Order: sequence, then structure tokens, then C-alpha cells
Amino acid sequence: MNLPAIILITGTDTGVGKTITTAALAAVLSGTGRSVAVYKPCQSGAADGDSDTAEIVRLAGAVKAETGVVLQEALAPVAAAAVDHVQLPGIAVHAEKIRELAADHHHVLVEGAGGLLVELDADGGTMAGLGALLAAAFVLVARPALGTLNHTALTLEALAARGLNVLGLVLGSWPADPEFVHQSNREALGSLPVPLLGAIPDQASLLPPGRFRADAGAWLDGVSA
Repeated sequence: MNLPAIILITGTDTGVGKTITTAALAAVLSGTGRSVAVYKPCQSGAADGDSDTAEIVRLAGAVKAETGVVLQEALAPVAAAAVDHVQLPGIAVHAEKIRELAADHHHVLVEGAGGLLVELDADGGTMAGLGALLAAAFVLVARPALGTLNHTALTLEALAARGLNVLGLVLGSWPADPEFVHQSNREALGSLPVPLLGAIPDQASLLPPGRFRADAGAWLDGVSA
């Protein structure tokens, strides 16, 4: 697959595997010799030691990673910023930083916070708005469990309504012993007009980084094909 320079990774919800998917995508691209930068507009939960960019670098290896704003509480960005008494930059500020990174790298992967319409600033800017500013394409990460068909359909509808391009779907936490519901959902998602790019194994982050990088292409076979 010929991927664009700027790719936004969003999810159907929080905790669906966006960070691990971003790391796997970065590993695949780096493995082909392309330079990769990762940008996280808003990182919440720093008080608990959360750092998505640090985890991506640990797993993916030689990628540049930056975070726009670091917030202490594990809340949505606007709520966490209110607790920290921090003024969040508008999405235009994030867009400019992403363009700067794109000027020096083959690809910039932008990992969102929560889902597509989670607000990143006090003016209602979202990942959808950021994608529109950048004319960028999205990768949508979904979970394979019950409820994913509705959540995925809603997010794809929101993207389509805004005229935003979707490169494909990724299942962010595929179980080692999938049940019928997981297999059924994977088949249903694979029949959508949007390509199913692959599935990341549950607990993939526990693999040694070298093994993670070596296996990433097989997980994202729709990207590496």
C-alpha cells in the first residue's frame, strides 16, 4: 500500500489499541527504510506515568516522537487541562507542528486522544478537524469485541460526513483464543468498503521490542502487502 505522508490514527473509543497500532505502523514503515515521526497532540495521565510516545519509541525503535501538550490527569484533554490550569493550543498549532515534521520525514503518524470527536482544545477542535486542516488520511482502530460494529459504523459515518479519507481499519487487540463473536466481527468488518489492514495481537506490547518489530508486518499485512 502506498501510504501518504501524514496519517492520523484515531479510534472508535479509548483503550482500543491506538498506541500499539501506531507503534506497529511505525515499525513497518521504518523497516522499509522510511523515516518516521510520531506526534501526539495531547497526552493525558502523566501523573500515572502514561506516555504514548515513549511506548511507541520503545517498541518501534528509530522514530522521532514528540508530544504537543502533557497533562497530569487521566481525563479527556479539555477536562485534564482545566485541572492543570493549562491553556490548550488550538488545532492549527498542532497542524503547523505536524507540517514541520512532515518536511523532514517520509511519514508522520499522529495519534489522537480517545475517539475521533474528543475535543483537543477549548474551541471544539478535534482529530476530525485536524485531519481536515491537514487534508490527511485516517487509520481507524477498533476492538474486536461485542459492540464494535456499531462504534465502527458511527465513526466511519462521521469521517465520511466530513469528507475525510480513511486508509483502513485495524483491530487493535486481537485475542490469542478468539471466540465466535470476535471471528464474526472480523468477518463483518472485513466486508466493509474500507479495507481491513490487519489485527494487532492482544498483549503485543509485552513482546521484546525486536520481536515486535519483526512481527509487525505480518500483523498489518494490508499495509505491508
